Amino acid sequence: MKYERNQYSEGFSICTLIIAGAFFYWGITTLMDNWGSWWGFILIGIGAAILVSQIYAITNRSKLRNLVLAEFQDNPEAKVEDVSRVTGISRKDIHSIILDLKANGQLRGKFNTTTGQIKHLSIPEKEAVSEERAKYCANCGTPRTKDAAQYCSYCGAEI
Repeated sequence: MKYERNQYSEGFSICTLIIAGAFFYWGITTLMDNWGSWWGFILIGIGAAILVSQIYAITNRSKLRNLVLAEFQDNPEAKVEDVSRVTGISRKDIHSIILDLKANGQLRGKFNTTTGQIKHLSIPEKEAVSEERAKYCANCGTPRTKDAAQYCSYCGAEI
């Protein structure tokens, strides 16, 4: 998984999906009005490229959430800066991911106001069971299925 700065907080947008829909509409309308016009195909191609980029952004969001959650579970006394340094994810994105994890109930805990470390970390019961079964790749966040694996099956990084 390739990470670009602030891709979690700025990567997906409903407005971009609306723009992709507009390109699809203009392309189909152009093809219907003037069959054989190559402009219609170009407009549909632009709409498809925008749609694919948004789907890619959505799939990467779940991998980034898994990676940050695994980092906090492995090191319960970590600060946001520590997680940022270890994973390479920007602090802005880690803050957004923490808010999403808390909203979904996957991360329950509070941060110390003086040190910035997480305290009172609790993981819901269903997450605790899945964490015992699978650990996550530090590079891409993909769950590791074999305990004896030394390399990630998805990205090839050393675990």
